[in-house]
Amino acid sequence: MSNSEGGGTPDPEEFKRFLEQFMANKDGLDAEQLAEFAGLARDPEQLAAMIKHLQDAIASTPGATQTGVNWKLAADQAKSIARKDSRPITDAQRKAVMDAWHIGSLWLNQATSVSELATEPKLIGRELWVDEALPLFQSLASPIADKMSDALSRNLVENAPDELSGILGSATGLIKSAGASMFAMQLGQALGQLSSEVLSAGDIGLPLFQEPRAALVMQNLAAALDELEVEQDQAYIYLVVREIAHARLFKHARWLREAIVTQIASYAHDLAIDNSRLADLAGELEGSDLEALKSAIERGAFIAAPNAEQQRALDAIETLLALVEGWVETVTTEACKLLPKAGALSEFVRRRRATGGPAEKTFGQLIGLELRPRRLREAADLWRLLGERLGRDERDALWNHPDLLPTAADIDNPELLLTRLSQQDALGDDLDRELRDLLGE
Repeated sequence: MSNSEGGGTPDPEEFKRFLEQFMANKDGLDAEQLAEFAGLARDPEQLAAMIKHLQDAIASTPGATQTGVNWKLAADQAKSIARKDSRPITDAQRKAVMDAWHIGSLWLNQATSVSELATEPKLIGRELWVDEALPLFQSLASPIADKMSDALSRNLVENAPDELSGILGSATGLIKSAGASMFAMQLGQALGQLSSEVLSAGDIGLPLFQEPRAALVMQNLAAALDELEVEQDQAYIYLVVREIAHARLFKHARWLREAIVTQIASYAHDLAIDNSRLADLAGELEGSDLEALKSAIERGAFIAAPNAEQQRALDAIETLLALVEGWVETVTTEACKLLPKAGALSEFVRRRRATGGPAEKTFGQLIGLELRPRRLREAADLWRLLGERLGRDERDALWNHPDLLPTAADIDNPELLLTRLSQQDALGDDLDRELRDLLGE
């Protein structure tokens, strides 16, 4: 849209025409450009579905808006990607996993006091992974999507020139509807891409299921094993042990999953738009450069820098995820010490994380959190040291309650944590002794 002549402000009539063209799918709506903006492939079926969903969301009833993410649209988009090139699970794969599960469970019992799972691993395909992942992503993404949509719409109205205030005031519902659909398509695209990368239910850092259980995406696991120069039986054991350890931990520490989801909601609560960044972005982008706009939105170019509360939430999320990954790595290494190729398999997992695995992509896309590989290694070093000094039972008991869990400062300086735990043990021994004296035992 161009500015009105001489005044330098947007032309209300021109903006009105733009909205009418958008709603009616006239010349102003370039489907391919819009698909490119949403991150979709230029697939005719996807384009047709996208346009229909956008128009349905906007034109359903006068004044009606969709205020949240269109989860059906996100699921449909993700599944359409997931089912492409999908492969069925073979009997040989099922046998390999079950053999690995029987061996790995026994080995894991020697490495941790966290109790066994009640169910055997679930073998799933890519499309089923999308089904299982959607409720978790809904709880993670909803607060962010809602806050961002509200902040952008409010910002648009509050900072509009007087000439546009009336029009924009009545159009914010339309903008929210279009934004909700666009967010759904981008989330569906991300989920669809992840469905071809994840190896297991815990691969994104959080368990998919409310009642944690091990699950493996067999097509992706088989593809990963084909690239490794390692005997497949060893690779299956190592990766199955990792998945079982992850599921065991979240089953044991039932507070853990909700703690991470709550911290994400805490981060989203104060989400705000930086007007100066928005103005700078508007000046930098040229007219119809949708690719540049898409890139700006993906990197959160117009979102205000985290305030103190948001930064604390981001730090807490990174610390929890690092402690989870560090513990899983530690007990997996201990459980698989008899595997000749355990070192190579451990390096495969670390390299995958360092180059941007599913967990890194998930939290990077949702909240811009960069999971530092160094932090994960430091957390693993902490759990390893605690196991050596305290034994596995005392180490694993730290997951019993959030107040017992090591902090970011403890990861930085494990000796301080060991000193504090020793003092607590000494105090407990003194209290026990005084109680026995009081009872005359």
